[in-house]
Amino acid sequence: MNKPRISFLSRLLDIIGPRRCAICGSRLAVSEQGICGVCNLHLPRTDFRLSPEDNIMARLLWGRIPIKRCAALYYHEGHSEAGRVVYDIKYHDAPELARMMGRMMAEEYASFFDGIDLLLPVPLTKQRQRKRGYNQSVEIAKGIADVTRLPIETQALRRVTFQDSQTQKGKWERNENVEGAFELTDGSRIEGRHVLIVDDVMTTGATVTACAQELLRAKDVTISVLTLCFAKN
Repeated sequence: MNKPRISFLSRLLDIIGPRRCAICGSRLAVSEQGICGVCNLHLPRTDFRLSPEDNIMARLLWGRIPIKRCAALYYHEGHSEAGRVVYDIKYHDAPELARMMGRMMAEEYASFFDGIDLLLPVPLTKQRQRKRGYNQSVEIAKGIADVTRLPIETQALRRVTFQDSQTQKGKWERNENVEGAFELTDGSRIEGRHVLIVDDVMTTGATVTACAQELLRAKDVTISVLTLCFAKN
């Protein structure tokens, strides 16, 4: 793959307003995006796509929803250095970081997208998205689409309720918190398609399961799942 050319404007802007690594805070080189090369090297990547038989993420979904494949780029720990990436994406107005991480996933997971027809980011309620200013899952999907050229579907499913954050909840509380949270609004948009659900973090699989259950109401739908990170219980 050819390396992107660095424009004079990009170099100038980097001098005027130096960009910082989202993990360690060090100054980024002009060619680096979002996180520096050292932090990228030490990102605690999963091996789910390489060893599907050891995919603990997939096991959480077995018996709940039928999935073709699922993976996450790296393991998430809330108070770790790598955990800052998701925290910034969610709470520090960093849609460009979400998009960059989506591109990173797409480049590393090229074969994962074989047979995928469209990307479906987990939706937020209108109120939640208005408050945040963007949907982080949509931004991650945009980054994936930059590389794969797959279409992003945002009209087939909507989120109708949001009780409160999943962060501090246990497994059963998470399940109850998203029960009935999604509604299939136009099944014709995904009929007969292989849909890739895109989200930022998967912990218990409650959100992904609730989302997929609604999507499966459409005819002949195949579901796969890709998240930026996976939080082990």
